[in-house]
Amino acid sequence: MPETSIPTTATPGSAPGSAPGEERLAYRLFTGADDRAFCERVSAALAEGYVLHGSPAASFNGSTVIVAQALVLPAAIASADAAVANAVDELDADEFGADGAFAGHA
Repeated sequence: MPETSIPTTATPGSAPGSAPGEERLAYRLFTGADDRAFCERVSAALAEGYVLHGSPAASFNGSTVIVAQALVLPAAIASADAAVANAVDELDADEFGADGAFAGHA
């Protein structure tokens, strides 16, 4: 099975097998038979700076074990974490009539 890539936030750099100057995807999902070729594709992405995201998934189609592994660029994680932190900072408890409702909570 070919690699499945879902476009999300892109980071500058060249993606494997793409034209020079093309942006790398922040998120990639590899799927395929649980064999050496699958492991080589994941290993190549790791060498390019991607990191594993979550545990691998495995299924059996009656004859072959099919696996999936998500990989992300660390900058994408940092960007998403920063966006969540900013959104939390911008919450205004008074807007929801909860003035003091969160006092004493970390």
